[in-house]
Amino acid sequence: MREINVDKITEIVKEMCINVNHFLSEDMREAYKNAYDSETSEIGKKILGQLQENLEIAGEEMIPICQDTGMAVFFVNVGQEVHITGGNLTDAINEGVRQGYVEGYLRKSVVSDPIIRKNTNDNTPAIIHYDIVEGDKIEITLAPKGFGSENMSKIYMLKPADGIEGVKEAILSAVKDAGPNACPPMVLGVGIGGTFEKCALLAKKALTRKAGEHSQTEYVKELEIEMLEKINRLNIGPAGLGGKNTAFAVNIETYATHIAGLPVAINICCHVNRHITKEI
Repeated sequence: MREINVDKITEIVKEMCINVNHFLSEDMREAYKNAYDSETSEIGKKILGQLQENLEIAGEEMIPICQDTGMAVFFVNVGQEVHITGGNLTDAINEGVRQGYVEGYLRKSVVSDPIIRKNTNDNTPAIIHYDIVEGDKIEITLAPKGFGSENMSKIYMLKPADGIEGVKEAILSAVKDAGPNACPPMVLGVGIGGTFEKCALLAKKALTRKAGEHSQTEYVKELEIEMLEKINRLNIGPAGLGGKNTAFAVNIETYATHIAGLPVAINICCHVNRHITKEI
């Protein structure tokens, strides 16, 4: 049994919060380069160039990539041979978020109650999803989620008879409805199957997969490629001003479901699609 003290977890989460809000992941940098090289719209290419310039300035001057530094969403894989010492794991993660957002001068966007709406002033509490896995390590993935794109996300409770064509229609409908409001070029996380809440979780987690890395399930991979092509023919384009790069990637995850259902969730993320993973 390996022991990990909560102080180490807090320190790593703090660093992750600061890092992910100032430096784009390598897969997203590559997605930007590919989009810029392939963009045929003059204004679309100009916008992509400006977005890339923004990324460079953010890193050089330690200014957040986006003013909406998001609500902190975590996927935490906890090895079953790990013993957490010194406190509570959830408290440790939230303390890391608090320190990261306060000391990193990141915007505090969380309110303690959805109706009363009093700001917590430290961007806590985070949204934390746990999985118990084999091994003696903890893997932490952080994906801060801005709500310009989050608000454009959709869940559809399709009928089994709607089939894969119904899924395609749902994805395209969500993108059309989002238009420029999701700050394109966007990344789509799509969850198919499970239940009402499971498909949404699948969609959220799909956003943490590297852009350009496809599903290992052949029909899902084909669907990802097809939907990206169809989305990029909508001519929404960078910033919604036209062009062939409406989306950088479509990442799809599936799960078993009930004989009477076909749940589909589309979680849209803006052009930064921040994500970072650390292993302890």
